[in-house]
Amino acid sequence: MRVYVLNGPNLGRLGTRQVDVYGVTSYADLVNLCVDTGRELGLDVVVRQTDAEHELLGWLHEAADEEAAVVLNPAAWSHYSIAVRDACAMLRGPLVEVHISNIHAREEFRHHSVVSAVATGVICGLGVDGYRLALHHLAARRDAGA
Repeated sequence: MRVYVLNGPNLGRLGTRQVDVYGVTSYADLVNLCVDTGRELGLDVVVRQTDAEHELLGWLHEAADEEAAVVLNPAAWSHYSIAVRDACAMLRGPLVEVHISNIHAREEFRHHSVVSAVATGVICGLGVDGYRLALHHLAARRDAGA
């Protein structure tokens, strides 16, 4: 099972950006966590990060064409990008939206995600462990034939 783990703007700065909110795990460590977890679960995990919205849209289209599963942290695009939401709506595989911080406990403008309505599920506030949990969920869906 192919799983794209896609990350939006500023997530490449993990480990140095607002460590009180996002923790000290570096982006490289997050990539390793996802790839290693995927390997343990028999998933073909591809991890990508971009600060360019058009690039994320292209990756979502690629996942849709392949009927691949997606773990997506749309970051700031969660709150306003109808283009990202519409690309997610085209996915034919499951979509798990992940946020490292609890967006509901932060600034008011972060409380709503336009992506959540088209996601299979949402994980937020569990730090980078949310990615691991999302991959376990997708493996369980695969194993159940869902």
